[in-house]
Amino acid sequence: MSSMPDGLSIHGSLGEGDERILSPEALAFVVELHRAFAGRIEQLLEARRERQARLDAGVEQLDFLPATREVRDSSWRVAPLPPDLLDRRVEITGPVDRKMIINALNSGASVFMADFEDANSPTWSNNVQGQKNLFDAVRRAISFETKDKKYALNEETAVLFVRPRGLHLLERHVVIDGKPARGPLFDFGLFFFHNAKEQLARGTGPYFYLPKLESHLEARLWNDVFVFAQKALGVPNGSIKATVLIETLPAAFEMNEILWELRDHSAGLNCGRWDYIFSFIKKRRADAKALLPDRSVVTMDKGFLRAYSQLVIQTCHRRGVHAMGGMAAQIPIKSDPAANEAALEKVRADKLREVKDGHDGTWVAHPGLVPIAKEIFDAHMKAANQLDRLREDVKVGRDELLAVPEGPRTESGLRHNIRVGVQYLEAWLRGEGCVPLYNLMEDAATAEISRAQVWQWLKFGAAIQWSDGASSALDRARFAQIVDEEMKGLRAALGEEQLSRGRFTEARAIFEQLASAEQFEEFLTLPAYDRLIDSSR
Repeated sequence: MSSMPDGLSIHGSLGEGDERILSPEALAFVVELHRAFAGRIEQLLEARRERQARLDAGVEQLDFLPATREVRDSSWRVAPLPPDLLDRRVEITGPVDRKMIINALNSGASVFMADFEDANSPTWSNNVQGQKNLFDAVRRAISFETKDKKYALNEETAVLFVRPRGLHLLERHVVIDGKPARGPLFDFGLFFFHNAKEQLARGTGPYFYLPKLESHLEARLWNDVFVFAQKALGVPNGSIKATVLIETLPAAFEMNEILWELRDHSAGLNCGRWDYIFSFIKKRRADAKALLPDRSVVTMDKGFLRAYSQLVIQTCHRRGVHAMGGMAAQIPIKSDPAANEAALEKVRADKLREVKDGHDGTWVAHPGLVPIAKEIFDAHMKAANQLDRLREDVKVGRDELLAVPEGPRTESGLRHNIRVGVQYLEAWLRGEGCVPLYNLMEDAATAEISRAQVWQWLKFGAAIQWSDGASSALDRARFAQIVDEEMKGLRAALGEEQLSRGRFTEARAIFEQLASAEQFEEFLTLPAYDRLIDSSR
């Protein structure tokens, strides 16, 4: 590849058409972003580690920040939204592969969030091909053909959002000044460079979802990235609009501050429910009082989840911006009509709760759920949104945000966590970031819950209700025994040939190590990425 910017080297192979995306000009822009902001990202990640150490030691408690009380108490609103973001009643999310992008844009949803993060296994091929796919989609030049069918965009399509990787993730195939590029700057930089002006010319804009923020200082970083990028490319300031996922426990205490930092670029907040459960375990990992029941009973109508979803609505509407609901992970069950109807009824109940509470829209993972979610919101939200519902009745404080829901911890819940965790990791190591398992669409966030919950139960010796009616503490020996049994079950269900072709041995090793480690690993994708990198060379 010719004319690469000084200080940059690429350590991944290039395919046909990759140079269009990895052009010298685009890479030079990524270098500019990296040199301006990579150091700040490292400082913010260190601040996360230092705060976690204080939480673990019990010298700091999660609470609203006294220093930013004025931001919470004063009256202000974010900048007005562009017309195509006023109605976001149903949003669909998914990875950045070509067929998925076409189907999602055609799904009838208001918004499609193309995901470089939790729904994407960050192989070099996936990341570069994803940028090429989005480049074509923005220009309505995307198509996909199999021997049986041709896929192309409808006349009317969803509004496109893009989710770059979280601040903690690297892009090791790109080295800048001797260091791996920061994943979020690589993802954002390439997409913005190639598409921002094209999107504005087409009557929309460069819209983003920001994952896993833990503080308003991290939101400030992203705002500075936006200002820098817009100025560098001659794009009007405020053209970028970003929705922040409230999917970490610390961020729930800084919602007003996050909106304030992004006030010129804000498109609201979203209830990232799966990562939020994971973060609840992670941030309170030293607190035995935070022991959660089975994942299946940690639902949005209970405890800390109910509290934070209500607070998201109240906070956003007070500031004049959208409060988006959470993901429905169910997928249609074509082989079992009764089970399918039961799953869809759960979706209806979830979406009915959201729209009645005051959410302005919701998420689904499968195109088949778009009509169901839309029907619920159409029936109960006649206007484009519910920004006029201020929800002054909501009274949520620190205790409510930390309230642990009641429920059992069972052998079946433990086994489900192991099955999901191992199978998801195996698929991720093969380059698949979004995997249907047991009639749910699993991604990195749900896999994180699986391993974090097992870790928490092991650490505190949680009493498990076993299938034989007994109840006793989970220990490492029993955990190892059940992992063995579940792997035998997978071998019987999938067959020896499929298991040997896959990466189940590695996936099992990663899951067992993470679930039984003395120290909690911040993200499973960090050690797993090392193996993904090794396998892609």
